[in-house]
Parts: sequence; structure tokens; C-alpha cells
Amino acid sequence: MQASVSPMPDDVEALKAALAASRIEVAEAKAEAATVRAERSDDQALIAHLKLQIEKLKHQLFGSKSERSRRLLDQLELQLEELEATASQDEAVAQIAARKVADAPGFERRRPSRQPFPEHLPRERRVIAAPCACPACGGTRLSRIGEDVTETLEVIPRQWKVIQTVREKVACRDCEKISQPPAPFHVVARGWAGPGLLAMMLFEKYGQHQPLNRQVERYGREGVPLSLSTLADQVGAAAAVLEPLHHRLAAHVMAAERLHGDDTTVPVLARGKTSTGRIWTYVRDDRPFGGPAPPAALFYYSPNRAGEHPRQHLADWSGILQADAYGGYARLYDAGRQAGPITEAGCWSHARRAFFVLADIEASARRRADGKKPAPISPLALEIVQRMDRLFEIERAISGQSSPERLTIRRELSAPLVDGLEALMLQHRPGLSRHDDLAKAMDYMLKRWPAFTRFLHDGRVCLTNNAAERALRGIALGRKAWLFAGSDRGGQRAAVMYSLIVTAKLNDIDPQAWLADVLARIADHPSHQLDDRLPWNWAAQHQIRKTA
Repeated sequence: MQASVSPMPDDVEALKAALAASRIEVAEAKAEAATVRAERSDDQALIAHLKLQIEKLKHQLFGSKSERSRRLLDQLELQLEELEATASQDEAVAQIAARKVADAPGFERRRPSRQPFPEHLPRERRVIAAPCACPACGGTRLSRIGEDVTETLEVIPRQWKVIQTVREKVACRDCEKISQPPAPFHVVARGWAGPGLLAMMLFEKYGQHQPLNRQVERYGREGVPLSLSTLADQVGAAAAVLEPLHHRLAAHVMAAERLHGDDTTVPVLARGKTSTGRIWTYVRDDRPFGGPAPPAALFYYSPNRAGEHPRQHLADWSGILQADAYGGYARLYDAGRQAGPITEAGCWSHARRAFFVLADIEASARRRADGKKPAPISPLALEIVQRMDRLFEIERAISGQSSPERLTIRRELSAPLVDGLEALMLQHRPGLSRHDDLAKAMDYMLKRWPAFTRFLHDGRVCLTNNAAERALRGIALGRKAWLFAGSDRGGQRAAVMYSLIVTAKLNDIDPQAWLADVLARIADHPSHQLDDRLPWNWAAQHQIRKTA
């Protein structure tokens, strides 16, 4: 058996040096790889950011060019979010790797320029004092030549507090009677929640789609244990207090000459099952034709989609109704209607969807890429969509102009396009089977052609019913969070709160701040002056108080 030979000291030193050099090479390789990966991630994030900016600019300048526009923006924003997070993570890894290598340059991302923080935010100065002696020579004869200020945005966690309202009692020595100031107003009788807390609960439940049980969990983690029944009691009472404001909002909406109408489903918890209720909306928005009236949205709840509900909602109203072809609206268009005629105006966006599905080249390409059978593309449907898009471009250019100006441009530019589109559909419709999807899309328009051409005879009419669809968008998002309404009464409460919150948003007002101020003041406010508390009037008064 051979004895092992120990390495000589010189060999050991050489081995250590080689090992150290190898470690340095590995560290340098890792740092270089991390830098390359960070640079690649940064490039991808920058590309995603620029794509999103381009799409947003296109959306602002030209409006929606297809049904996929809003969805595309959502996808780009989500993609940007992921790529930005990945790029920042890779940057941090690259900097950590660079610190392990001597003289290795650290990677720093090229970030888009950030807007300065709003001026209204309070500033807290934290001064890092300059040295008392020169670090280079030790001299003490220093003179100040300026300063550099770095601003960091910070948030103070939500603070809870209990307000103790003390009412002193006094006794009269002459008459021996006891007197005391009256108790302050509480939104809820013998209530314990202040208006700010009530507004937060209402807005998070109906505006942010956070059910009360989730709010209870969060409050508990913040050290404020509250029961679900306690919060529900406050929400119900606050909704009752705000009901008169909802009536005034309804009066404003129903004073419009033109309304957007639509509805959507809302699951409702029933005995041992979930039924399907409906949330209806009627939106007044005169801004497209330069009307001075502030925009507002009115919501109603019903346990089903029977036609009696819109007839009840619009029982005393007459004017132009922009809506889809739901059969429940049909009796509203009767010429001999007692309350006055309601004129139907069709939604071109709704009609366009059926053609767009048959002409969606990108969707067909995606199916082919996924190994699925691609959907057939209809050249005729594609041509119809392209012709409709020219109408949408004209509408985007005249948005905000007066009704007569819009009508003049429509008769000059849009009318020939509409006539050509009708002729095209009438030419090809006889050759299609009535079961064909393209034929069904054509019939949807041709059978209601007077409603779809209404915009050529009245400058107030919009080409689409998108205003109502936007108002319902929050409910569609909320369905995924709260799953169902607890009852029909809960649906009615939700309709009241949706009306108030969506209207505030339409007027660019913070719904929570507005609700808090309204709840704090509504008891002392004269009922005949309740219109002063409507969002647009409140905003004007609030601005006066703010600048005073």
C-alpha cells in the first residue's frame, strides 16, 4: 500500500492562489451575467412602458379603435407591472453581485422621469448635519455653500381615535332646574361611528368592492375589533340617511332630454340557492354635445329582468333613450304613451361587436398559434367593421361640440357612409341563410335602422351607449369580490350607493371625502336645500371654502 504524498508548501500556496483566482472569475462571471440579465429586463420594461404610453396617447387622440382597446390597455398595464418588478429585482441582484467584485461597475436602470410630488402634501424636513471638521484636512473653518434635497414619499398608517364629546350639566340655584347642551347629531341614532368612518365603510363596500366581513378582518388586525353585525347596522342606517339625496339625484337625471340606459346581472342570495337579479342604470351625460348640466348616474335594482321595471323607472320621463335592443324597452317607444314619447337611439358599438367577432383576425391567429382550429374570417364583416370605424373617427372629432355643429358635420360626412353601409348590407343579406351569424348581425341593425340613424337627425344623440356601459363596469368587477348580494333589500341599498358613488366619480370628486362631509352636515341642512349637497354643487362650495 502506497503512502499518500502531502503537497509541498509552495504547491499549497499555488493551489490557494488558483482557487482564489477561480472564485474571483466565478464572481466576475456571475456579476456579468446578472448585469446582462438586468439590462435585458430593463430593456423589456422600457419597451412595455413605451408601448403603454403609445396606446394611451392613441386612445386620447383617436379614442377606442376596436372592442379590444380597453382590454389591450389593461393587458399592457399588467405586463408593464410584471416587467418593472422583474427589472427592479434583477437590478438589485446585479448590484449585490457587483459589490462582491472589486472595481465592478454597478448596474443602474434607466427609469422614466417622474413627476414631482403634489405641492399640497405636507413636507417634513430631516436635516443631515454637515461635518464640523473637513474630512480631507481636519480644518474647522467651514462655510455653507448650499444643500441637496431628496424627496421621498411616505405614508402614515391609518390612525384610529375615539372622540369624547363631553356635555356639561349645570344646576340653577334660583329655580333648581338642571340644564345641559343638546347631544350632537349622530348619523345613526345612538350611533358610535363618526361620519368619516361611515364614509370609509360605505365607499370600501360599494366603491372598492370590499365586503364588510373583509373590512372586519382588516380592522381587527389594526387593533380595532368590530363585529360584522355592528358594521352592517351602521351601513343600513347610513343608507337610509342618504336616501333623500338619492331622490334629488334621480330628479336631476330624469330632467335630461337624453339618457343612456343599460342593465347587468347581480347574483342574489336566496333560500338555499343564488338567484339572478338586475341592476339598471340611467346615465345623464350632456358633455358630448356641449351641454352644461353635470353628469350623473342613477341605479335601480330589480329581482328579475321583466319589462315592467324600466317602464316603472321611466314612467314619468320622455326624451331620447340610448340603449340596446332589449325587448322590455319596446312599450316605452309606443307613440301614444301617456307620459310622452320616448325616442329610441341604437348603439353602434353594441351592433359592431357581432361583426367584429366574425372579423377578428388577431383572435384567429392566436387560435392557430395555440394549435386550435382558427375561426373563419368574413371579408364582408371586416369591411363592415372598417366602415363603422370611419363613423367612430368622425364622432371622436366632434365630441364636445354643440348639437347644431355636430349635426352639420354628420350630415356632410357621416350620412354618405351610413347610406353606403346600408346599401352594402341590403345587397348581401339575401344571399345569406337566416341562421348565419353574419345575417343575424345584419338583421339586428336593418330591423332597427331608424334607431341606428337617429344620430343623423339629432345632434344630441351619441353613436354609442358606452356611457351606461362604463357606469356598470364597477359592478362587473365587484361581482368577483362580493360574489352575491345578500337579499333584494341589499340590492336596493347597493343601487342607492352606486348612484351616489358613480356620480361623484363622473364629476371627478373623491366619493369618500364627499360622503364624509355630507354625513356630517346632512342633519342640520334644510331639506329644501338638499340640492346643495349634490356632488357638483358640493365641489363648488368646497372649492370656495378651500380658497377662502
